[in-house]
Amino acid sequence: MLESRVMPRHLILLNGNVITLDPDMPRAAALVLRDDEIVYVGDDTTARSYRQHNSETLDLQGKLALPAFTDSHIHFTGLAQSLENIDFAGCGSLQDAVERVRARVAQTPAGQLLWGSGWNNAEWSDPAFPNKRALDAVAPRHPVILTRKDGHSVWLNSLALRQANITRDTLPPEGGVIDRDANGEPNGILRENAIELLGDGIGAFGGAIRADTPQRAIRHAHSRGLVTIHNIEGANSMRAFQDLRAQNKLTLRVVHSIPADQLASARQLGIQRGLGDEWFRVQAVKIFADGSLGSHTAELREPFLDTPDNCGVGVTDSETMLDWARDAADAKLDVWIHAIGDRAITRVLDVFATLRTEGFHDTRLRVEHVQHLHPSDVARFRELDVIASMQPLHQPSDMFVADALLGRERAAWTYAFKSLQDAGATLAFGSDCPVEKLDPLLGIHAAVTRQNTQGVPENGWYPEQKISVMEAVHAYTLGAAQSVGDDSRAGTLAVGKRGDVIVLNENIFEIPLRNIPQVSVSYTISGGAVVHSAV
Repeated sequence: MLESRVMPRHLILLNGNVITLDPDMPRAAALVLRDDEIVYVGDDTTARSYRQHNSETLDLQGKLALPAFTDSHIHFTGLAQSLENIDFAGCGSLQDAVERVRARVAQTPAGQLLWGSGWNNAEWSDPAFPNKRALDAVAPRHPVILTRKDGHSVWLNSLALRQANITRDTLPPEGGVIDRDANGEPNGILRENAIELLGDGIGAFGGAIRADTPQRAIRHAHSRGLVTIHNIEGANSMRAFQDLRAQNKLTLRVVHSIPADQLASARQLGIQRGLGDEWFRVQAVKIFADGSLGSHTAELREPFLDTPDNCGVGVTDSETMLDWARDAADAKLDVWIHAIGDRAITRVLDVFATLRTEGFHDTRLRVEHVQHLHPSDVARFRELDVIASMQPLHQPSDMFVADALLGRERAAWTYAFKSLQDAGATLAFGSDCPVEKLDPLLGIHAAVTRQNTQGVPENGWYPEQKISVMEAVHAYTLGAAQSVGDDSRAGTLAVGKRGDVIVLNENIFEIPLRNIPQVSVSYTISGGAVVHSAV
């Protein structure tokens, strides 16, 4: 008896302006995808010869086609849950933020936790950090936990502090800060490792994730041209993605990291990079070196200008960081280390230099953010084969804050895309969403103009650090793939690569740079199937 076989599915893309990023064939008119693989790149006539009875054909009408985008640094279930909680984006004052809490209180039974994210005091009319009293006035009977935009500070009301047993006698953990009022009482702001005092009850980190929550966010990601993410979360996120994969509902490729505090368990279980498949796999250990600029916890060589006795917070000391990184590399896991300030970046590169000296040459090493760089460290990225995992959308958000906190001479080395590119470093771009919007086109605009969407500043913020549109696209595609060892299967449109393609409604290489934010995604193709269509 002959075994019946399902015929492979062909998706034929014709009449396109295909930019492949493959140096052997940089441009084409047509692509043929067979299931999850590209089988032909070239002209329309040959592509049509692949037609079968179950083929689907798309006429791209001359539109630009590119390798699908990757977000190289995202907190995806945090994004998914933020779509359901209080959002403080656009608040221009403390009062605006408080009014959003007041509105949610009116809709929520007493005693139920109110969680929100995205507040940014640097954008308020009075940029001072808020305190518990403002929340107590509108939410005396609801615990309130609100994460700052950067994720490195949390704003609580008195009830939330009491429920977490945080009192005047509570000592902050190493690498953490509990802000206090003049009487020594906690004032409602926790920074860095002090957030751990809340346990597992904060936002996306608490409780199980509903099955429909990530699916909504996946559809949103596809609408922005994303097919792959490098996710920076923990066990709840991993369970959610594995559940979707088991149900054959995962249309987003997920490369996942493991939090450093779970490294020992991962090693004991024998988990190595690559565990999983092409839709969900474990890759790396994520470590924190410092905090953030906006929260005044980025670890700097020189003090913040407005707090001259503060050089930030070293969240993890160098010895511990080296021990964790060495253990991860020895376990055949890659190492991703968050570093914002120039002192933290130097410490991380020192750790990576030691690993290379010790023979860990196959371990992929990444510095996450690389926000405020010291010029003496630029060449070390190439020398040590370290990936710069950066988020261009942070630049228009932080540029004026960086000038105010660092001064222009030091701030000129913030988001140094061009310097790193010219030094031969591999750039991998992401969003840090939900800290920033999930939109690679906005990131490309930021990287090539160094302006916000209003065109400010006129010539760009430290314009010498601008890169080209092609270089920015490379960082969202091939550079991202190289950063996790996927470049043999992803990042370009070539025969044998994955069937991941996006089609844009305008040619971002030809239109005025200021118009890039208005470009939309006509099609997103993931694994050879259309998962988003705006046509």
